Amino acid sequence: MADGDITAGLRAALEREDASLRLRAAMDAGTRPNAAFVAVLVDRCAVEPDFFVRDMLTWALTRHDPALVVPAVVRELGSPFPQARSQGLHTLSKIGDPDTWPAITPALLHDEETAVARAAWRAAAGLVPDDRRADLAAELGPHLGQGDIETRRSLSRAFVVIGEDAGAVVDAAAESDDEVVRVHALATRALMDDPDAGFEGAVDHARRVNAQRNTPVAPDAPGPKAPDA
Repeated sequence: MADGDITAGLRAALEREDASLRLRAAMDAGTRPNAAFVAVLVDRCAVEPDFFVRDMLTWALTRHDPALVVPAVVRELGSPFPQARSQGLHTLSKIGDPDTWPAITPALLHDEETAVARAAWRAAAGLVPDDRRADLAAELGPHLGQGDIETRRSLSRAFVVIGEDAGAVVDAAAESDDEVVRVHALATRALMDDPDAGFEGAVDHARRVNAQRNTPVAPDAPGPKAPDA
């Protein structure tokens, strides 16, 4: 079968209305890799509405030759479509090629679309060279205390992956005048110290620590009055 027929067949299968059929098509494409599939899979990542199908598309791409996949995925990082950028970053994080680190730009780390920024944090934390870990932590530091709980969880996990090179940034934020930033930083430090702890538990711990810091210390009680001479 000619490559054109193969790609047309895959494209049609990935456009079916039934998500389970799209899932199966993506699985088949990963089970029997073909260089002709790469462009179709990358294109579909940008528009696929179902989370599980998107994840299978990424898996299928990881089953293909990275020399073909990586350049195609990196191009998606400049797409005007947020899902194309976020899914491209997710795919790079799964491929794990350290040479793709330069593709994760500050613009992506601070993307106005939260899903893109979160994907960038995850990918960057996994791909950053050892000598750039502290720099990455400093880049991510301003996001402490920002966003909803899932966004904060994602950022904390990124700091955990960066490791102790992020310690100075997190510990400085733990002394912030902004209580929201302070609590998030304290929770992040708790996770860095115990990566297996759950985020909710770390936040509860952080709130207790913060409350104790804010509790005024009672003055010492006066001693017994000396008897009159």
